[in-house]
Amino acid sequence: MSAPGVIPAAEALRLAELITPTEGGIASRVLAKSGGGSVTLFAFDRGEGLSEHTTPFDALVLVLEGELELTIGGTGATASPGTIVRMPAAVPHSVDASAPSRMLLVMLREPRA
Repeated sequence: MSAPGVIPAAEALRLAELITPTEGGIASRVLAKSGGGSVTLFAFDRGEGLSEHTTPFDALVLVLEGELELTIGGTGATASPGTIVRMPAAVPHSVDASAPSRMLLVMLREPRA
């Protein structure tokens, strides 16, 4: 049995079936979470996104479908399916979907001593 909000162990699951896109909005689902980080699946409708913010740890964006415009520390990056982008800790970043899109966000927390 898996913890609430995470996917079950030892099961092959289709990412597209794990989240229901929201028309005119954003949907998210935590797939895994531990003290070392988390993996969250996002679905954005065209024109939606995450406003500029910072996090205290590095994050990776893996684009599954669509196209995302990322701004990281004032530098733009266009991410399409099959691409990965690193967002460094403490650097302002934002995400905008120029098309209906899905992405995996991997948060990399520092291990506790």
